[in-house]
Amino acid sequence: MGQVDEKIEGMYQEVLKRNPGETEFHQAVLEVLESLGPVVAKHPEFLERKIIQRICEPERQIIFRVPWQNDKGEVQINRGFRVEFNSALGPYKGGLRFHPSVYLGIIKFLGFEQCFKNSLTGLPIGGGKGGSDFDPKGKTDDEVMRFCQSFMTELYRHIGEHTDVPAGDIGVGGREIGYMFGQYKRITNRYEPGVLTGKGLTWGGSLVRTEATGYGATFFVNEMLKARKDSFDGKICTVSGSGNVAIYTIEKITQLGGKCVACSDSNGVIYDEKGLDLDLIKQLKEVERRRIQDYTATHKHAKYIAKGNIWEIPCQVAMPSATQNEINGKDAATLVKNGCIAVGEGANMPTTPEGVKVFLDARIAYGPGKAANAGGVATSALEMQQNAGRDSWTFEYTEKKLEDIMINIHSNCYETAEEYGAPGNYVLGANICGFIKIANAMVAHGLV
Repeated sequence: MGQVDEKIEGMYQEVLKRNPGETEFHQAVLEVLESLGPVVAKHPEFLERKIIQRICEPERQIIFRVPWQNDKGEVQINRGFRVEFNSALGPYKGGLRFHPSVYLGIIKFLGFEQCFKNSLTGLPIGGGKGGSDFDPKGKTDDEVMRFCQSFMTELYRHIGEHTDVPAGDIGVGGREIGYMFGQYKRITNRYEPGVLTGKGLTWGGSLVRTEATGYGATFFVNEMLKARKDSFDGKICTVSGSGNVAIYTIEKITQLGGKCVACSDSNGVIYDEKGLDLDLIKQLKEVERRRIQDYTATHKHAKYIAKGNIWEIPCQVAMPSATQNEINGKDAATLVKNGCIAVGEGANMPTTPEGVKVFLDARIAYGPGKAANAGGVATSALEMQQNAGRDSWTFEYTEKKLEDIMINIHSNCYETAEEYGAPGNYVLGANICGFIKIANAMVAHGLV
């Protein structure tokens, strides 16, 4: 166990006891609780009101069956989840993940992280998360549609623009959001665009939402570099993943003068020392839904490393943008040894506790996911604003709002870390800054 204040250690043990087997949730809780010792010393009222115990217990956990038929007419059964974690700051807000690895512990870890991330944005949104163990890979559009319709047939009764506003996550993009929105509209007889975010641009979606997580993470790292009198200019960068977050991280890094040389998918890694061809990656992944290894069919000079480890490729900036716990202690040590000076997490909790310790001990610029990847949910909240006002903003206007939010998150984390005696420690800064805002709201609302 990490260095947890003795007043808080018993609370963590209680979380372990009440939530057996949910290892990702345990990891996410411990990572926050390790930061809170100086907070409870300064704010004893948080202990008296049992704010930490309450914040670790979701307000509501919904688990349901999702029956659907494949194209052969065979009945399939999946499990659906929505964990509405904390509404102290606003309606629950957080994505839906469709992936075979999904179980309650994953959704709770994501929902817990989401509370603090949403708090950091400064926007009026609470934290939640959902999803299913359904795998959209290899399914036809009709199969995905039937699954999404069945999923929403249960979920619709739990969500609403003032209650809970889901979005996409791994395995849930514009196609899936469209099918779910259509079913919600059909069941409720309400055209309520504010009930889901990540919608298509012609029916209530927001410009920049597709790019937001990747752009936001890059803006955050840019601010960390600026704080060290540095920039992306000329930096060699690696970005894990090749989905939405990775693609737009690569795009923004390139715009800011960096050079991305590697990305990946679950099968392997592409290394192109000349710099990745982003248009080709977009064609392969966004249009044709193909594997990243097909990159080498037209770019013979590039290397495809089957089941390779992207973190062994030397870089100055690393952007883990695939999934949780993809960087372990050994990977982190390799990155530091090879000259990495900055890490920005586009994925949720992609670094293990051992890896985080390596980064913090090496004093590199390390931006944890709850701060660095908050741009996605921030732009979802901007989409909610546009829906509420029946408005539609330009790309440039929305991107500037996103950049301002990320600059503000960086400033708050940086200043909070300094205030609590750990300058440059964005983990501590993000955890404390996010927690205090939620805690104050919970105190104000009384025992609810």
